[in-house]
Amino acid sequence: MAYRSGHSLTLLRDGTAFFPALLAAIDAAKHSVWLESYLYEADDTGLRVADALMAAARRGVQVNLLLDGFGAYALPESLRQTLAAAGVRLLFFRPEINRWGLHLQRLRRLHRKLALVDGHTGFIGGINILNDCDEPDDPPRYDYAVRVRGPVCLDISRVMRQLWQRECWLQFRMHWLHRLPRHGRSDSPGQQLAALVVRDNVRHRRAIEAAYLHALRQARQEIILANAYFLPGFQFRRALLAAARRGVKVTLLLQGRLDQALLQFACRGLYRQLLAAGIEVVEYRRGYMHAKVAVVDGRWATVGSSNIDPFSIFLAREANLLVQDHGFARSLRDDLRQMIAAHGVRIDQHTLQQSRCWYRIVPWLAYQCVRMLMGLAGIGGRQQE
Repeated sequence: MAYRSGHSLTLLRDGTAFFPALLAAIDAAKHSVWLESYLYEADDTGLRVADALMAAARRGVQVNLLLDGFGAYALPESLRQTLAAAGVRLLFFRPEINRWGLHLQRLRRLHRKLALVDGHTGFIGGINILNDCDEPDDPPRYDYAVRVRGPVCLDISRVMRQLWQRECWLQFRMHWLHRLPRHGRSDSPGQQLAALVVRDNVRHRRAIEAAYLHALRQARQEIILANAYFLPGFQFRRALLAAARRGVKVTLLLQGRLDQALLQFACRGLYRQLLAAGIEVVEYRRGYMHAKVAVVDGRWATVGSSNIDPFSIFLAREANLLVQDHGFARSLRDDLRQMIAAHGVRIDQHTLQQSRCWYRIVPWLAYQCVRMLMGLAGIGGRQQE
């Protein structure tokens, strides 16, 4: 994890900002397009992205598309064939063979969302390739991504190339290793300081968690953390509690609508401890929230794919952008504060005391269940206490 200067960063909130920017970059591509996603739906958005990828491939651009074998399992065979016929190279990370098999390796998913066009325009964040709204009347799914130009594109190129090469060897597509696009460019179109941090199962098993912990321990004034699936381990909770004790204003923006019920109820089992320490807990209930971002002291920020839960921290391949820039951090902070003021519901001890008895018991049961499952999987250990 090395910060470098010379970046131009654009914060993109929701698919309403992200997809036009991504499509414009693909449409302008001259040499290469790399795209990774956990989910890819054959809905209006997915088809628009597919059309752009196929158009690029037809004009001679090398297009490499890597999707997760579990998250994108339902991608129709007809679309897969259409992409291949147009020249798009499509691979699945850990393709599903036995959909109902139960083993630890099935949990090691490709959860990161990365794109790189012509080696100089990258995208990183939490937004999958699917419609912003589950229903026509729903508000957009609340999420963030960043368009990045600058030296970090070299790192994005490196990690995407490494995983692509690995999957080509494992899936007997060695002919796709010839004439791969060159590594990203180290242009310096701006002045912002940024770094790419990834989580994998080899050299960077704790890298994203370590980046968060370092920022939390350095905080002196304010921490705003928005995370869709929040179930931190012992060290992460201790860092948040320690920050609150030394006078840092800590605000957590968490998902209010039930999506992943077990994780979300388990998270609510932590509310009493967090509130007792003076941490502000806010639930976003306007629609579905998928954000994974944080701002510390108005100068450090991160945007990426990693949730603060056992799945992301211990198992999945993730990617986050770290930024040390007052302007970018203030922009993200202001946007978070605006969403909290407009659509946040603050949770306090009175709210918990007035909740129904079953609602107080279920979070405790869910938390114990998650701990048991993590123990059975052989991961987490002391971190989940």
